Amino acid sequence: MVELPKLAREVGVGRLFVKDEGKNPTASFKARGLAAAVTRARARGVPGLVVPTAGNAGAALAAYGAAAGVAVRVYAPITTPAPILATIRALGADLVTVEGHIGDAGRLAVDFARESGFFNVATLREPYRVEGNKTLGIELAEQLGWALPDVIVYPTGGGEGVVGIWKAALEMREWGWIDPSVPLPKLVVAQAAGCAPLVRAWKAAAGEALPWENPQTSAAGLRVPAPLGDRLVLKALRESGGIAAAVDEELIAAATKWMATRSGIDACPEGGCALAVLVDLVREGAIGANACVVVFNTGSGASYRSA
Repeated sequence: MVELPKLAREVGVGRLFVKDEGKNPTASFKARGLAAAVTRARARGVPGLVVPTAGNAGAALAAYGAAAGVAVRVYAPITTPAPILATIRALGADLVTVEGHIGDAGRLAVDFARESGFFNVATLREPYRVEGNKTLGIELAEQLGWALPDVIVYPTGGGEGVVGIWKAALEMREWGWIDPSVPLPKLVVAQAAGCAPLVRAWKAAAGEALPWENPQTSAAGLRVPAPLGDRLVLKALRESGGIAAAVDEELIAAATKWMATRSGIDACPEGGCALAVLVDLVREGAIGANACVVVFNTGSGASYRSA
């Protein structure tokens, strides 16, 4: 986690940290959840594992499947960034690319699991990915001296990161790991304007998100038109007094470059989306000038570059 005082002044908040998940094995936050999922699945003796992915989950499953000696099949949209597809192949997984988006890949994964006996570790289809993703919140508290920031901005596709962080926050408060008298952070869900089902649902005060039509964004991890964790994410937003907001592709690209050149962090487009949303919310007065804010950069920018 990197504190960025200069960027904090430019954005207009009291303190600003970037939690750089690109440093994880397989270069994204997906390593956290899939490490736990593969460990438990291997203990239960599954014959193999399958996952639909926008990219990074497939790379993480391929890596941990290889380490555990468990067969892996990955379904990914053909538009997934080429470096991520190359990583999945290099780690020995059986990769099937499909026309369409992650929802189309998801349907094929369900069919394959039914036919083959492989276990489907798609987002929120089993409990252990969330348990692994709780380390997003636990590690954040540890790095801040067993406290949490005022605001957490998380770029959100399927929702597992937000669900894990909020579960960790509630448990840490219950267990006395953090001061129970201090309010928990306000969660901010950041999405791309070209695929923003959670933002639309939040603005409508709905309990679930309707599938997004024709999802389009350069941030592959945010191109999730029907997030399976929609109800849990929207519940966490309500409980935390949070916000869901979206920005367009031009702002995502500019903020991705801005984060990288101000911090030395190789930001992914999802991280740029989170920073751009923060800037908008500060400008609107939804986040105060004295706030301590953590922005998650959920993966490595290198995964998106073909050259």
